[in-house]
Amino acid sequence: MTTLERSEPPTTAGEREMLEGWLDFHRGTLASKCEGLSDAQLREMSAAPSGLSLLGLVRHMAENERGWFRETMAGEDLTPLYCTDEDPEREFHVTEQDTWAEAYTTWQGEIGRAREQTAAHSLDDMSRNKHPRTGESFNLRWIMTHMIEEYARHNGHADLIRERIDGATGA
Repeated sequence: MTTLERSEPPTTAGEREMLEGWLDFHRGTLASKCEGLSDAQLREMSAAPSGLSLLGLVRHMAENERGWFRETMAGEDLTPLYCTDEDPEREFHVTEQDTWAEAYTTWQGEIGRAREQTAAHSLDDMSRNKHPRTGESFNLRWIMTHMIEEYARHNGHADLIRERIDGATGA
């Protein structure tokens, strides 16, 4: 399994480099939490009644990368990767047929497209699509900050899930 390079962002970087650095750091953290595990282990749920699994978290972050950078920022009209009208949280509901190879490839593809969108815009550029409930627009800075928060929160979940699976702790 190949994971993203994970290195600490520079401590004196400019705003854009800092945001990109922290976002990549957290992307790499999630990848490292999945490293070395089988598909069956990646599908293991945290603890009842929670249905969280590492595979589900990776699929969720693929949906988030797609939703925020491509749909919201770029205005692309896309269908969800995993979610359906019948199961709006389908990304978390993994089955025996769901594999790391598919989830990782999809996630990395969405990260690549997110990087393209990030490179194409200034931090002050406004999103083409608005929030569906509030009608607010977002600048790229807000989206990147939100994605850092989203990864950080779910990396905490990933820490606990990984420790439950095989006792591994730490970075």
